[in-house]
Amino acid sequence: MPDYSCDALIIGSGQAGNPLASALAEAGRTVILVEEAHLGGSCVNYGCVPTKTILASAERLHQVRTAGELGIRLSGEATVDMPAVIARKDALLADSRHNLHEALVRQHPGVTVLHGHAAFTGAHTMRVQQTQNEAIDIRAKQIFLNTGTRPAVPAIPGLAEAGYLTTTSLLDIQEVPEHLLILGGGYIGLEFGQMFRRFGSRVSIIETGLHLLEHEDDDVCECLQQALLDDGIELVFNAQTRRVSRNAAGELTLTLDTPQGERRLHGSHLLVATGRRPNSDALNLEATGGVKTDGKGYIQVNSKLQTNVRHIYALGDVHGGPQFTHISYDDFRVIRDNLLHRGRRSAKQRPLPYCVFTDPQLGRIGLSESQAKEQQLDYRVSKIPVRSISRAQQTGATTGFWKVLVGPDDRILGAAIVGPEAGDIMTILQVAMTGRLRYQQLQNMVIAHPIWAEGLNVVWKKLK
Repeated sequence: MPDYSCDALIIGSGQAGNPLASALAEAGRTVILVEEAHLGGSCVNYGCVPTKTILASAERLHQVRTAGELGIRLSGEATVDMPAVIARKDALLADSRHNLHEALVRQHPGVTVLHGHAAFTGAHTMRVQQTQNEAIDIRAKQIFLNTGTRPAVPAIPGLAEAGYLTTTSLLDIQEVPEHLLILGGGYIGLEFGQMFRRFGSRVSIIETGLHLLEHEDDDVCECLQQALLDDGIELVFNAQTRRVSRNAAGELTLTLDTPQGERRLHGSHLLVATGRRPNSDALNLEATGGVKTDGKGYIQVNSKLQTNVRHIYALGDVHGGPQFTHISYDDFRVIRDNLLHRGRRSAKQRPLPYCVFTDPQLGRIGLSESQAKEQQLDYRVSKIPVRSISRAQQTGATTGFWKVLVGPDDRILGAAIVGPEAGDIMTILQVAMTGRLRYQQLQNMVIAHPIWAEGLNVVWKKLK
């Protein structure tokens, strides 16, 4: 069994692990990067890259089908070639994985990439099982865990026997489901639901709560819910799935408990989108001397992303908190600055921008209105409908609103942008928040006409 030693051992090649390997190698450290599956982690392989690539096909199809609203006449019905959609996605993934390998191995000779499953054998040692009969033992001065998460599957009677799709397996589907049932009303369920509705599926989303996106303000939830209803998606709230079954013809049946009594939903495919769980349970953390996890298995870290075993760090989704690619990448920057640049960068109390890629989009930064109320902050709010912006009137994309919270010092506390290009508008507001600009500086800024950002001149007019 070969033995290796290194300065830094990184387990997982996600959006924190890859750049960390490069940065440490450039600083002269010997680095071993271990990946059990494909290079790139969740974002590249079953997260942002593949989902947004497929979503782009659904968006284009919707634009073609609704072109008549803008006076465009098309002969024949627009249809989807699902194998071609998936092939386009696969080609992009292949390019991304190849480019990652080239960047890591060819550009950084100090990085050794190994494939296999890694588990601790001691506080400074791990064994990488490459095949059933081949393994490598590695000793490292510092170890960085970037192992991510996997779909969480609820314990519902009959689910395993009936069969189901996860947000990973659905990315390879070769046909358009006749009727897609989705368990979970979070942002992943919404994106997949609208995507497949536009491909032509009937879609039903089953949510245990009283509304979708439970952490958002009521007006945000109501707007997105109405948009999904307008698309023809069925929404079932306050429903507990008690059993799943599949008959001889292949039809699925979900038996639900609702306030109105038992209800049964029938469909051709079932997507489980009820959250994720951390990939910490197969690391043999006990061998480290006791790296601590919480009740759900997320690895506990301090503001520098150190575990209680000080030479072991956890980056990305495996340590819990918001599970976004950009947060994982910022974890890399926290480690890099603290280890290599003698910085004092913290992973706590950092901005949390995010975007939900439904139509309309949702872009969020800073405090929501409900959070400001819970914290008993003094704030003012201004809210305008998207249809009042010139660009919306010209394009016909009029669904949504902009809502911005302002503090007593006239500085921005947070924003919820629902509408076209919401993520980009949110980012402009984030820049203003970072620079501690007062809202009047945006209100009086000369902004080119007619672009979406022009709304930043007028969103304040109802501030109260």
